[in-house]
Amino acid sequence: MNISRRHFLDFATAGLGATAALHLMGREALASSSTARASFPNHPPRAKRAIHICLMGGLSHVDSFDYKPQLARFHGKAPPDSVKPDTFFGSAGLMRANEWEFRQRGESGLWVSDLFPHLASVADELTVIRSMHSESANHTPASFLQNTGFQMNGFPALGSWLSYGLGNLSDSLPTFIVLPDARSLPNNGASNWSSGFLPAEHQGALFRAGDQPVRNLFADRKIAPATERDARILLDKMNRHHAAERAGEDLLTARLRAYEIAARMQTSVPEVVNFASEAEHISRLYGLDQKPTADCGRRCLLARRLLERGVRFVQIYSGGAFGGSPRHGWDGHENNHENHTREAGLIDRPVAGLIKDLRQRGMLDDTLILFTSEFGRTPFTQAPAGKIGLGRDHNPEGFTVWLAGAGLKNGFAYGATDDVGWKAVENPVSWPDFHATVLHLLGIDHERLTYYHNGIERRLTNVHGEVVKDLLA
Repeated sequence: MNISRRHFLDFATAGLGATAALHLMGREALASSSTARASFPNHPPRAKRAIHICLMGGLSHVDSFDYKPQLARFHGKAPPDSVKPDTFFGSAGLMRANEWEFRQRGESGLWVSDLFPHLASVADELTVIRSMHSESANHTPASFLQNTGFQMNGFPALGSWLSYGLGNLSDSLPTFIVLPDARSLPNNGASNWSSGFLPAEHQGALFRAGDQPVRNLFADRKIAPATERDARILLDKMNRHHAAERAGEDLLTARLRAYEIAARMQTSVPEVVNFASEAEHISRLYGLDQKPTADCGRRCLLARRLLERGVRFVQIYSGGAFGGSPRHGWDGHENNHENHTREAGLIDRPVAGLIKDLRQRGMLDDTLILFTSEFGRTPFTQAPAGKIGLGRDHNPEGFTVWLAGAGLKNGFAYGATDDVGWKAVENPVSWPDFHATVLHLLGIDHERLTYYHNGIERRLTNVHGEVVKDLLA
Protein backbone atom coordinates (compact mmCIF):
# COMPACT_ATOMS: atom_id res chain seq x y z
CA MET A 1 0.00 0.00 0.00
CA ASN A 2 1.33 3.46 -0.96
CA ILE A 3 1.04 6.08 1.74
CA SER A 4 2.18 9.69 1.75
CA ARG A 5 4.23 11.23 4.54
CA ARG A 6 1.24 13.42 5.50
CA HIS A 7 -1.08 10.42 5.75
CA PHE A 8 1.51 8.49 7.74
CA LEU A 9 1.80 11.32 10.26
CA ASP A 10 -1.99 11.53 10.48
CA PHE A 11 -2.07 7.78 11.11
CA ALA A 12 0.43 8.19 13.96
CA THR A 13 -2.05 10.31 15.90
CA ALA A 14 -5.06 8.11 15.22
CA GLY A 15 -5.07 5.86 18.26
CA LEU A 16 -3.41 3.37 20.54
CA GLY A 17 -2.73 0.78 17.81
CA ALA A 18 -0.85 3.32 15.73
CA THR A 19 1.03 4.52 18.79
CA ALA A 20 2.03 0.93 19.57
CA ALA A 21 3.19 0.33 15.99
CA LEU A 22 5.31 3.47 16.03
CA HIS A 23 6.76 2.48 19.39
CA LEU A 24 7.72 -0.97 18.13
CA MET A 25 9.44 0.46 15.06
CA GLY A 26 11.27 2.97 17.21
CA ARG A 27 12.20 0.23 19.65
CA GLU A 28 13.72 -1.88 16.88
CA ALA A 29 15.73 1.10 15.67
CA LEU A 30 16.93 1.78 19.20
CA ALA A 31 17.93 -1.85 19.67
CA SER A 32 19.87 -1.87 16.40
CA SER A 33 21.77 1.25 17.45
CA SER A 34 22.58 -0.01 20.96
CA THR A 35 26.30 -0.59 21.39
CA ALA A 36 25.82 -3.46 23.80
CA ARG A 37 23.13 -5.30 21.88
CA ALA A 38 24.86 -4.82 18.54
CA SER A 39 28.01 -6.43 19.94
CA PHE A 40 26.48 -9.59 21.39
CA PRO A 41 26.47 -12.49 21.20
CA ASN A 42 30.22 -12.70 20.53
CA HIS A 43 30.05 -16.37 19.60
CA PRO A 44 27.26 -18.89 18.94
CA PRO A 45 25.36 -19.22 22.23
CA ARG A 46 24.73 -22.62 23.73
CA ALA A 47 21.74 -21.21 25.66
CA LYS A 48 19.20 -18.52 24.78
CA ARG A 49 17.78 -18.03 28.27
CA ALA A 50 18.33 -18.97 31.90
CA ILE A 51 16.62 -19.76 35.19
CA HIS A 52 18.52 -19.04 38.41
CA ILE A 53 17.33 -20.89 41.52
CA CYS A 54 18.87 -18.99 44.41
CA LEU A 55 19.00 -20.68 47.85
CA MET A 56 19.30 -18.00 50.52
CA GLY A 57 21.11 -18.85 53.74
CA GLY A 58 23.74 -21.40 52.85
CA LEU A 59 23.03 -24.96 51.66
CA SER A 60 25.12 -27.60 53.44
CA HIS A 61 27.14 -29.15 50.63
CA VAL A 62 28.37 -32.00 52.86
CA ASP A 63 24.73 -33.02 53.36
CA SER A 64 23.62 -32.74 49.74
CA PHE A 65 26.01 -32.95 46.77
CA ASP A 66 29.54 -33.34 48.22
CA TYR A 67 29.96 -36.82 49.72
CA LYS A 68 32.70 -37.02 52.34
CA PRO A 69 32.98 -40.56 53.82
CA GLN A 70 35.72 -39.33 56.19
CA LEU A 71 33.14 -37.26 58.08
CA ALA A 72 31.70 -40.41 59.65
CA ARG A 73 35.15 -41.35 60.98
CA PHE A 74 35.64 -37.91 62.52
CA HIS A 75 32.11 -37.58 63.94
CA GLY A 76 32.21 -36.26 67.51
CA LYS A 77 35.93 -35.54 67.33
CA ALA A 78 37.88 -32.30 67.13
CA PRO A 79 38.50 -30.98 63.62
CA PRO A 80 41.66 -32.48 62.06
CA ASP A 81 44.81 -30.38 61.88
CA SER A 82 44.13 -29.65 58.19
CA VAL A 83 41.04 -27.66 59.21
CA LYS A 84 41.87 -24.22 60.57
CA PRO A 85 38.42 -22.86 61.27
CA ASP A 86 37.93 -19.12 61.26
CA THR A 87 34.16 -19.20 61.55
CA PHE A 88 31.62 -16.42 61.21
CA PHE A 89 30.34 -16.86 64.76
CA GLY A 90 33.69 -17.98 66.20
CA SER A 91 32.32 -21.20 67.66
CA ALA A 92 33.89 -24.27 66.07
CA GLY A 93 32.60 -27.35 67.85
CA LEU A 94 33.24 -31.01 67.12
CA MET A 95 32.90 -32.65 63.73
CA ARG A 96 29.53 -33.93 62.53
CA ALA A 97 28.90 -36.66 59.94
CA ASN A 98 26.66 -36.12 56.95
CA GLU A 99 23.06 -36.23 58.15
CA TRP A 100 21.59 -37.85 55.03
CA GLU A 101 22.81 -40.97 53.30
CA PHE A 102 24.56 -40.51 49.97
CA ARG A 103 24.00 -42.77 46.98
CA GLN A 104 25.34 -42.90 43.45
CA ARG A 105 22.56 -41.90 41.10
CA GLY A 106 21.64 -42.58 37.48
CA GLU A 107 23.95 -43.89 34.80
CA SER A 108 26.58 -41.30 35.69
CA GLY A 109 26.90 -42.46 39.31
CA LEU A 110 26.81 -38.89 40.58
CA TRP A 111 26.71 -38.73 44.39
CA VAL A 112 23.52 -37.08 45.68
CA SER A 113 22.14 -37.47 49.20
CA ASP A 114 18.66 -38.47 50.28
CA LEU A 115 18.03 -34.82 51.20
CA PHE A 116 17.03 -34.36 47.53
CA PRO A 117 15.38 -37.62 46.37
CA HIS A 118 13.62 -35.97 43.41
CA LEU A 119 16.71 -34.12 42.21
CA ALA A 120 18.58 -37.40 42.60
CA SER A 121 16.27 -38.84 39.93
CA VAL A 122 17.63 -36.28 37.40
CA ALA A 123 21.28 -36.58 38.47
CA ASP A 124 22.29 -37.37 34.89
CA GLU A 125 21.17 -33.85 33.89
CA LEU A 126 23.30 -32.07 36.50
CA THR A 127 26.73 -30.46 36.17
CA VAL A 128 28.03 -30.10 39.72
CA ILE A 129 30.79 -27.74 40.86
CA ARG A 130 32.12 -28.96 44.22
CA SER A 131 34.90 -26.41 44.54
CA MET A 132 33.13 -23.05 44.76
CA HIS A 133 34.55 -20.51 47.19
CA SER A 134 33.52 -16.99 48.19
CA GLU A 135 35.22 -13.92 49.63
CA SER A 136 32.68 -13.43 52.41
CA ALA A 137 31.08 -15.47 55.20
CA ASN A 138 28.45 -12.78 55.85
CA HIS A 139 25.05 -13.28 54.20
CA THR A 140 24.62 -9.78 52.79
CA PRO A 141 27.96 -9.33 50.98
CA ALA A 142 28.01 -13.03 50.04
CA SER A 143 24.56 -12.70 48.45
CA PHE A 144 25.70 -9.64 46.54
CA LEU A 145 28.73 -11.61 45.29
CA GLN A 146 26.43 -14.39 44.12
CA ASN A 147 24.16 -11.98 42.25
CA THR A 148 26.41 -9.12 41.14
CA GLY A 149 30.03 -10.22 41.59
CA PHE A 150 30.69 -7.50 44.19
CA GLN A 151 30.37 -7.44 47.99
CA MET A 152 28.49 -4.13 48.14
CA ASN A 153 25.22 -2.96 46.67
CA GLY A 154 24.92 -0.62 43.72
CA PHE A 155 26.22 -3.06 41.10
CA PRO A 156 24.08 -4.67 38.38
CA ALA A 157 22.80 -8.20 38.87
CA LEU A 158 23.57 -11.00 36.43
CA GLY A 159 20.05 -10.77 34.97
CA SER A 160 20.49 -7.04 34.40
CA TRP A 161 23.76 -7.59 32.55
CA LEU A 162 22.04 -10.17 30.33
CA SER A 163 19.18 -7.77 29.67
CA TYR A 164 21.64 -5.02 28.74
CA GLY A 165 23.81 -7.25 26.58
CA LEU A 166 21.25 -9.43 24.82
CA GLY A 167 18.04 -7.42 24.93
CA ASN A 168 14.51 -8.76 25.12
CA LEU A 169 12.86 -11.59 23.20
CA SER A 170 9.38 -10.37 24.17
CA ASP A 171 7.44 -7.18 23.47
CA SER A 172 4.92 -7.84 26.23
CA LEU A 173 7.00 -9.00 29.21
CA PRO A 174 10.13 -7.74 30.96
CA THR A 175 13.52 -9.25 30.11
CA PHE A 176 14.43 -10.12 33.72
CA ILE A 177 11.77 -11.38 36.15
CA VAL A 178 12.14 -12.26 39.84
CA LEU A 179 9.89 -14.77 41.64
CA PRO A 180 10.42 -14.48 45.42
CA ASP A 181 9.59 -17.00 48.12
CA ALA A 182 5.97 -16.49 49.23
CA ARG A 183 7.08 -16.24 52.87
CA SER A 184 9.05 -13.02 52.39
CA LEU A 185 11.48 -11.20 50.15
CA PRO A 186 15.13 -12.20 50.62
CA ASN A 187 17.53 -10.16 52.71
CA ASN A 188 18.63 -7.03 50.81
CA GLY A 189 15.34 -7.05 48.89
CA ALA A 190 15.48 -5.44 45.45
CA SER A 191 19.23 -4.82 45.78
CA ASN A 192 19.62 -8.46 44.75
CA TRP A 193 18.12 -7.76 41.31
CA SER A 194 19.14 -4.13 40.89
CA SER A 195 20.28 -2.71 37.55
CA GLY A 196 22.92 -0.71 39.45
CA PHE A 197 24.51 1.82 37.13
CA LEU A 198 23.06 0.20 34.00
CA PRO A 199 20.00 1.89 32.46
CA ALA A 200 17.07 1.43 34.82
CA GLU A 201 15.06 -0.57 32.26
CA HIS A 202 17.31 -3.56 33.03
CA GLN A 203 16.17 -3.85 36.65
CA GLY A 204 14.54 -7.17 37.59
CA ALA A 205 10.73 -7.06 37.61
CA LEU A 206 9.18 -8.56 40.74
CA PHE A 207 6.25 -10.98 40.27
CA ARG A 208 4.63 -11.80 43.62
CA ALA A 209 2.31 -14.67 44.53
CA GLY A 210 -1.45 -14.33 44.18
CA ASP A 211 -3.94 -13.14 41.59
CA GLN A 212 -2.17 -9.78 41.16
CA PRO A 213 1.54 -10.68 40.73
CA VAL A 214 2.45 -7.18 39.52
CA ARG A 215 1.41 -4.38 41.83
CA ASN A 216 -0.57 -1.48 40.40
CA LEU A 217 -0.80 -3.09 36.96
CA PHE A 218 -4.58 -2.62 36.91
CA ALA A 219 -6.65 0.34 38.04
CA ASP A 220 -8.70 0.04 41.24
CA ARG A 221 -11.88 0.83 39.30
CA LYS A 222 -13.06 0.04 35.79
CA ILE A 223 -12.19 2.67 33.18
CA ALA A 224 -13.83 2.99 29.78
CA PRO A 225 -11.45 1.87 26.98
CA ALA A 226 -11.65 5.22 25.18
CA THR A 227 -10.90 7.12 28.39
CA GLU A 228 -7.96 4.86 29.15
CA ARG A 229 -6.61 5.26 25.60
CA ASP A 230 -6.84 9.06 25.72
CA ALA A 231 -5.24 9.15 29.16
CA ARG A 232 -2.31 7.06 27.94
CA ILE A 233 -1.76 9.24 24.89
CA LEU A 234 -1.84 12.38 27.03
CA LEU A 235 0.47 10.87 29.63
CA ASP A 236 2.89 9.76 26.93
CA LYS A 237 3.00 13.27 25.43
CA MET A 238 3.56 14.86 28.83
CA ASN A 239 6.29 12.38 29.76
CA ARG A 240 8.12 12.79 26.46
CA HIS A 241 7.96 16.58 26.76
CA HIS A 242 9.29 16.31 30.32
CA ALA A 243 12.09 13.96 29.22
CA ALA A 244 13.04 16.16 26.24
CA GLU A 245 13.68 19.05 28.63
CA ARG A 246 15.89 16.82 30.77
CA ALA A 247 18.06 15.00 28.25
CA GLY A 248 20.18 12.20 29.64
CA GLU A 249 17.88 11.41 32.58
CA ASP A 250 17.97 7.61 32.45
CA LEU A 251 15.20 7.15 35.00
CA LEU A 252 12.77 9.19 32.89
CA THR A 253 13.46 7.04 29.84
CA ALA A 254 13.04 3.89 31.92
CA ARG A 255 9.73 5.22 33.27
CA LEU A 256 8.45 5.84 29.74
CA ARG A 257 9.30 2.30 28.73
CA ALA A 258 7.80 0.97 31.94
CA TYR A 259 4.46 2.62 31.07
CA GLU A 260 4.61 1.21 27.56
CA ILE A 261 5.34 -2.36 28.58
CA ALA A 262 2.87 -2.12 31.48
CA ALA A 263 0.07 -1.48 28.96
CA ARG A 264 0.97 -4.68 27.12
CA MET A 265 1.41 -6.58 30.40
CA GLN A 266 -2.25 -5.96 31.23
CA THR A 267 -2.92 -8.64 28.61
CA SER A 268 0.19 -10.80 28.84
CA VAL A 269 0.43 -11.19 32.63
CA PRO A 270 -3.08 -12.57 33.28
CA GLU A 271 -2.50 -15.07 30.47
CA VAL A 272 0.92 -16.26 31.63
CA VAL A 273 -0.09 -16.73 35.28
CA ASN A 274 -3.26 -18.64 34.35
CA PHE A 275 -2.41 -22.35 34.49
CA ALA A 276 -5.83 -23.58 33.30
CA SER A 277 -4.33 -24.82 30.03
CA GLU A 278 -1.73 -26.96 31.80
CA ALA A 279 -2.43 -30.71 31.90
CA GLU A 280 -3.10 -32.26 35.30
CA HIS A 281 -0.01 -34.45 35.12
CA ILE A 282 2.13 -31.33 34.62
CA SER A 283 0.66 -29.72 37.73
CA ARG A 284 1.46 -32.89 39.69
CA LEU A 285 4.97 -33.00 38.22
CA TYR A 286 5.66 -29.58 39.76
CA GLY A 287 3.99 -30.47 43.06
CA LEU A 288 1.04 -28.12 42.76
CA ASP A 289 -1.17 -30.84 44.26
CA GLN A 290 0.64 -30.74 47.63
CA LYS A 291 0.61 -27.76 50.00
CA PRO A 292 4.33 -27.84 50.94
CA THR A 293 5.49 -27.80 47.31
CA ALA A 294 2.70 -25.68 45.80
CA ASP A 295 4.44 -22.29 46.14
CA CYS A 296 7.77 -23.30 44.62
CA GLY A 297 5.96 -25.51 42.10
CA ARG A 298 3.85 -22.58 40.95
CA ARG A 299 6.95 -20.43 40.51
CA CYS A 300 8.89 -23.13 38.65
CA LEU A 301 5.95 -23.70 36.29
CA LEU A 302 5.55 -19.95 35.85
CA ALA A 303 9.27 -19.70 35.03
CA ARG A 304 8.84 -22.24 32.22
CA ARG A 305 5.83 -20.34 30.87
CA LEU A 306 7.73 -17.04 31.01
CA LEU A 307 10.65 -18.53 29.09
CA GLU A 308 8.24 -19.86 26.45
CA ARG A 309 7.00 -16.29 25.97
CA GLY A 310 10.42 -14.78 25.47
CA VAL A 311 11.61 -13.76 28.93
CA ARG A 312 15.41 -13.94 28.97
CA PHE A 313 16.22 -14.50 32.66
CA VAL A 314 14.05 -15.70 35.55
CA GLN A 315 15.29 -15.80 39.13
CA ILE A 316 13.53 -18.00 41.70
CA TYR A 317 14.31 -17.47 45.39
CA SER A 318 14.21 -20.25 47.98
CA GLY A 319 14.22 -18.61 51.39
CA GLY A 320 13.29 -15.17 52.59
CA ALA A 321 14.58 -12.73 55.18
CA PHE A 322 16.77 -14.15 57.95
CA GLY A 323 15.87 -14.08 61.62
CA GLY A 324 12.79 -15.27 63.41
CA SER A 325 11.79 -18.84 64.11
CA PRO A 326 11.62 -20.85 61.98
CA ARG A 327 14.13 -19.19 59.72
CA HIS A 328 12.86 -18.56 56.19
CA GLY A 329 15.83 -20.04 54.42
CA TRP A 330 18.77 -22.41 54.55
CA ASP A 331 20.56 -20.85 57.53
CA GLY A 332 20.87 -24.00 59.66
CA HIS A 333 22.65 -22.61 62.72
CA GLU A 334 20.54 -24.11 65.49
CA ASN A 335 19.46 -27.41 63.93
CA ASN A 336 20.74 -28.08 60.44
CA HIS A 337 18.79 -31.32 59.97
CA GLU A 338 15.47 -29.75 60.90
CA ASN A 339 16.16 -26.65 58.80
CA HIS A 340 17.29 -28.49 55.66
CA THR A 341 14.53 -31.10 55.89
CA ARG A 342 11.94 -28.32 55.82
CA GLU A 343 13.55 -26.25 53.08
CA ALA A 344 14.41 -29.18 50.78
CA GLY A 345 10.85 -30.45 51.15
CA LEU A 346 9.61 -27.19 49.64
CA ILE A 347 11.76 -27.19 46.50
CA ASP A 348 13.04 -30.70 45.69
CA ARG A 349 10.04 -31.95 43.74
CA PRO A 350 9.30 -28.66 41.90
CA VAL A 351 12.89 -28.10 40.74
CA ALA A 352 13.23 -31.71 39.56
CA GLY A 353 9.85 -31.32 37.84
CA LEU A 354 11.10 -28.21 36.06
CA ILE A 355 14.11 -30.08 34.68
CA LYS A 356 11.96 -33.01 33.53
CA ASP A 357 9.40 -30.71 31.94
CA LEU A 358 12.01 -28.68 30.07
CA ARG A 359 13.63 -31.89 28.84
CA GLN A 360 10.39 -33.44 27.55
CA ARG A 361 9.51 -30.19 25.74
CA GLY A 362 12.93 -29.93 24.10
CA MET A 363 13.59 -26.66 25.92
CA LEU A 364 16.50 -27.85 28.04
CA ASP A 365 18.72 -27.88 24.96
CA ASP A 366 18.73 -24.07 24.84
CA THR A 367 17.94 -23.23 28.47
CA LEU A 368 20.49 -22.89 31.27
CA ILE A 369 19.50 -23.68 34.87
CA LEU A 370 21.60 -22.39 37.78
CA PHE A 371 21.22 -23.70 41.34
CA THR A 372 23.34 -21.73 43.80
CA SER A 373 23.74 -20.69 47.42
CA GLU A 374 25.86 -17.81 48.71
CA PHE A 375 28.13 -20.23 50.61
CA GLY A 376 28.10 -23.68 52.20
CA ARG A 377 28.16 -24.90 55.78
CA THR A 378 30.93 -26.21 58.01
CA PRO A 379 31.70 -29.91 58.51
CA PHE A 380 31.94 -29.18 62.25
CA THR A 381 29.10 -27.93 64.41
CA GLN A 382 28.40 -24.44 65.62
CA ALA A 383 29.11 -25.09 69.29
CA PRO A 384 31.69 -24.24 71.95
CA ALA A 385 35.07 -25.94 71.51
CA GLY A 386 34.91 -29.55 72.60
CA LYS A 387 31.12 -29.75 72.20
CA ILE A 388 28.99 -31.18 69.42
CA GLY A 389 25.90 -29.25 68.39
CA LEU A 390 23.03 -29.68 65.95
CA GLY A 391 23.77 -26.73 63.67
CA ARG A 392 26.46 -25.85 61.14
CA ASP A 393 28.08 -22.44 60.65
CA HIS A 394 28.72 -20.49 57.43
CA ASN A 395 31.46 -21.84 55.17
CA PRO A 396 32.72 -19.74 52.24
CA GLU A 397 35.95 -21.77 51.90
CA GLY A 398 34.39 -24.56 49.84
CA PHE A 399 30.84 -25.38 48.76
CA THR A 400 28.72 -26.75 45.92
CA VAL A 401 26.52 -25.33 43.17
CA TRP A 402 25.15 -27.00 40.07
CA LEU A 403 24.06 -26.15 36.56
CA ALA A 404 21.92 -28.00 34.03
CA GLY A 405 20.91 -27.62 30.43
CA ALA A 406 22.47 -26.21 27.31
CA GLY A 407 26.11 -26.80 26.47
CA LEU A 408 27.17 -28.64 29.63
CA LYS A 409 28.58 -32.05 30.48
CA ASN A 410 25.72 -33.95 32.09
CA GLY A 411 26.06 -36.16 35.17
CA PHE A 412 29.44 -34.57 35.79
CA ALA A 413 31.22 -33.32 38.92
CA TYR A 414 34.04 -30.78 38.78
CA GLY A 415 36.55 -29.82 41.48
CA ALA A 416 36.74 -31.02 45.05
CA THR A 417 36.96 -29.91 48.65
CA ASP A 418 39.32 -31.54 51.14
CA ASP A 419 38.58 -34.87 52.85
CA VAL A 420 36.00 -33.38 55.22
CA GLY A 421 34.47 -30.70 52.96
CA TRP A 422 36.03 -27.67 54.61
CA LYS A 423 37.97 -26.00 51.80
CA ALA A 424 38.14 -26.12 47.99
CA VAL A 425 41.44 -27.79 47.09
CA GLU A 426 41.01 -29.06 43.52
CA ASN A 427 40.13 -26.70 40.66
CA PRO A 428 38.70 -23.93 42.87
CA VAL A 429 35.98 -21.82 41.21
CA SER A 430 35.24 -18.22 42.23
CA TRP A 431 32.08 -16.21 41.56
CA PRO A 432 33.84 -14.32 38.71
CA ASP A 433 34.73 -17.71 37.17
CA PHE A 434 31.13 -18.87 37.57
CA HIS A 435 29.71 -15.69 36.05
CA ALA A 436 32.22 -15.77 33.18
CA THR A 437 31.11 -19.33 32.40
CA VAL A 438 27.41 -18.43 32.49
CA LEU A 439 27.97 -15.50 30.13
CA HIS A 440 30.01 -17.73 27.82
CA LEU A 441 27.17 -20.26 27.61
CA LEU A 442 24.86 -17.41 26.59
CA GLY A 443 27.25 -16.29 23.85
CA ILE A 444 29.00 -13.45 25.71
CA ASP A 445 32.71 -12.85 26.28
CA HIS A 446 32.71 -11.56 29.87
CA GLU A 447 35.64 -9.23 29.16
CA ARG A 448 33.74 -7.48 26.39
CA LEU A 449 30.43 -6.92 28.19
CA THR A 450 31.22 -3.56 29.79
CA TYR A 451 29.56 -0.30 30.78
CA TYR A 452 31.39 2.98 31.35
CA HIS A 453 30.64 4.32 34.83
CA ASN A 454 32.51 6.86 36.96
CA GLY A 455 35.60 6.70 34.78
CA ILE A 456 35.78 2.89 34.72
CA GLU A 457 34.71 0.33 32.12
CA ARG A 458 32.76 -1.84 34.54
CA ARG A 459 31.92 -5.48 33.98
CA LEU A 460 30.14 -8.27 35.86
CA THR A 461 33.42 -10.09 36.55
CA ASN A 462 35.34 -6.93 37.58
CA VAL A 463 38.99 -7.67 36.60
CA HIS A 464 38.78 -11.40 37.30
CA GLY A 465 37.17 -14.53 35.94
CA GLU A 466 38.03 -17.45 33.68
CA VAL A 467 35.57 -19.61 31.78
CA VAL A 468 35.55 -23.10 33.33
CA LYS A 469 35.92 -24.89 30.00
CA ASP A 470 35.99 -28.36 31.55
CA LEU A 471 32.26 -27.97 32.26
CA LEU A 472 31.41 -27.55 28.58
CA ALA A 473 30.17 -30.41 26.46
